[in-house]
Amino acid sequence: MSQTHFGFQTVDEREKAHRVRAVFDSVAPRYDLMNDLMSAGLHRWWKAYTVMVANPQPGQRVLDIAGGTGDLGLAIAPKVRPGGTVVHTDINEAMLRHGRDRLLDHGIVLPTVVCDAEGLPFPDGHFDLVTVAFGLRNMTHKELALREMHRVLKVGGKLLVLEFSKVAPPLQKAYDWYSFHVLPRLGRWVANDEASYRYLAESIRMHPDQETLRAMIRDAGFGHVDVHNLSAGVVALHVGLKV
Repeated sequence: MSQTHFGFQTVDEREKAHRVRAVFDSVAPRYDLMNDLMSAGLHRWWKAYTVMVANPQPGQRVLDIAGGTGDLGLAIAPKVRPGGTVVHTDINEAMLRHGRDRLLDHGIVLPTVVCDAEGLPFPDGHFDLVTVAFGLRNMTHKELALREMHRVLKVGGKLLVLEFSKVAPPLQKAYDWYSFHVLPRLGRWVANDEASYRYLAESIRMHPDQETLRAMIRDAGFGHVDVHNLSAGVVALHVGLKV
């Protein structure tokens, strides 16, 4: 029986997806507020930088994986008009529902699909851009998900993975203290859920560092991968080109 990690715990592979789904079912109602509090609003800049690097153009097809509450979809959708579209996907229905409603509040209607990144229901070579922000670390088989992202991209298309990464060494102790003392308390006070935010802190530590993830993206078939360290490595943007 294959095992994987869920935060610092070791669990059966088949159990991880259910546990991750439960975490995001719990945090969905306060997800945006908690992101603002946890990052002091920096997550908005990280996502804006991702959109700038993606440089979406009118007429392009974009797949937003683990799109959650729709931040990237909201930013990209106007840029691919006329003629383009953003497909808003997530494995978690509660997160996707919040994202769909938020997009509708802004007058934006996007195709919305509940799906697993490890088995995307889209044809080969269909998209110009694939984005995933703060979702890859929660996937059980990251290598399989990356291969699927490569498969659905056109030749010349770009993958953009925005994810927490390995912080610069001088900041490590302070960052660990914040992650394991402040974040769970914020989760308890604001979202009434300390355990989910402790998991989120643990999942960051278990995620591959910048160079390991770069190698994984190349192994998935991408011919060139750039790494952009943001906020001293708290977050990294990996940009893969399908050649």
